[in-house]
Amino acid sequence: MELFLYFSFKMKAGDFLIATPTIIGDYNFRRSGILMVDRKTTGTVGFIINKKLEYTLDELMENVSSPFPMYYGGPVEQDNLFFVHKLGDQIPNSLHIVGDLHWSGDFESVLKLLELKKVNPTQIRFFLGYSGWSEGQLESEIKEDSWAVIDSEEVIDWMDNSSEDFWKNQMRAMGGRFLIWSNAPENPLSN
Repeated sequence: MELFLYFSFKMKAGDFLIATPTIIGDYNFRRSGILMVDRKTTGTVGFIINKKLEYTLDELMENVSSPFPMYYGGPVEQDNLFFVHKLGDQIPNSLHIVGDLHWSGDFESVLKLLELKKVNPTQIRFFLGYSGWSEGQLESEIKEDSWAVIDSEEVIDWMDNSSEDFWKNQMRAMGGRFLIWSNAPENPLSN
């Protein structure tokens, strides 16, 4: 896979940010893969897709019986629930990202689909919090080599695959100087 570095005029919703080893000391973002869902001149919003939490949706919400996995979406508004889905029109007021991916929408419709068991974890992912950057902030971090930007077409369907190895697999796919980091331990001092 060829590494694509985009700057503000080419980065778009649906692209992925992959934390580079330069960000290793940042607990929120180290070894993160972030799906960018909204990109405007005023800022960027995304969700960390590979940091699964220890509890499930039914443990957080009283009227939900579906044990859907929960993910840490980022350090902003960690007490709010967000979701990305492939359900399009089944969830009114959804915001299109790219292809069949959407985010947000009418949560009552989500609850009804969950209750009727008409949705599975490969169609929707729930996040606590989100990742956000103000105008120019993300561009600056990319120029500092904190992030690699990967076009959405270069990432195999992440909702159907385990999120645990997402970062490691992207490091391998980018190759070159990133390849050595794919097998590095979570804590380099553990070596």
